[in-house]
Amino acid sequence: MDKVKLGKTDLHVTQLGLGCMSLGTDAKKAEEIVNAALDEGINYFDTADLYDFGENEKIVGQALKKVRDQVVIATKVGNRWNENRDGWSWDPSKAYIKEQVKNSLQRLQTDYIDLYQLHGGTIDDPIDETIEAFEELKQEGYIRYYGISSIRPNVIREYARKSAIVSVMMQYSILDRRPEEIMPLLAENEIKIVARGPVAKGLLTDQWVSKISDKVKEEGYLDYTYEELKELLGALQQNLSNHRSMTSIALSYVLSNPNVGVVVPGASSVEQLRNNVKAVREPSLSKEEIQYIRKISKMNVYSQHR
Repeated sequence: MDKVKLGKTDLHVTQLGLGCMSLGTDAKKAEEIVNAALDEGINYFDTADLYDFGENEKIVGQALKKVRDQVVIATKVGNRWNENRDGWSWDPSKAYIKEQVKNSLQRLQTDYIDLYQLHGGTIDDPIDETIEAFEELKQEGYIRYYGISSIRPNVIREYARKSAIVSVMMQYSILDRRPEEIMPLLAENEIKIVARGPVAKGLLTDQWVSKISDKVKEEGYLDYTYEELKELLGALQQNLSNHRSMTSIALSYVLSNPNVGVVVPGASSVEQLRNNVKAVREPSLSKEEIQYIRKISKMNVYSQHR
């Protein structure tokens, strides 16, 4: 699988990564999925200390231990579980970040994290203090680079202006084009997008009819009513899927944007993982097909966090 340079770093990542949140807590099954990803050439694995109370990091670390120098491990920090483990609070403080990185390193069984990401962020955070924490971790050798996982335009602008972030993880798909608004700023600063949610909870797959939940039928999906959603998905399937799957259309659209460094769909089975790999290997969308998608889909924008 082809690798691309992740912005202004020396990290070379496969365009398709693995979002590890969906791996589950069955270590054997999860390791089979990770091994399948490695077999297919995937080298980017994205986890977080929040997932399964840190168990996800343990599973990912164990599965990747034997190939540590060949892979890029990304994890996240900032969410603090409460004592009952039935909820969490937000803590972007320097003290918390510098404490938690050591716990993540231990769970991941590694001496360093390739990409350490702030798992959220608001404009009311102590942003200068947070940046200071990441910069110190870089100097101390615990992390190689850092980024944020945020959808808020005002937060992204602050970090682009004040920090050395190399990436922003954002939900991005044909049905959620909101990140496109901020892309000129990211391009200007050589900040790449780590794209999550590219198949929109299964709506952008060949099984989209069965993936439309009762809630979507009643409330729609983002800016789309149920009727608009059916019309758009039907048009994509009818006009673009002659030689490719809906998943391929979805992933190809996201990867066609030069601001995207890596796309990280999740996988809860080896079969799902291999379907994602197959999808990125199908014919890419042409310029005309991309223009068609942009014409029939909505250019949604964030109404909050301006």
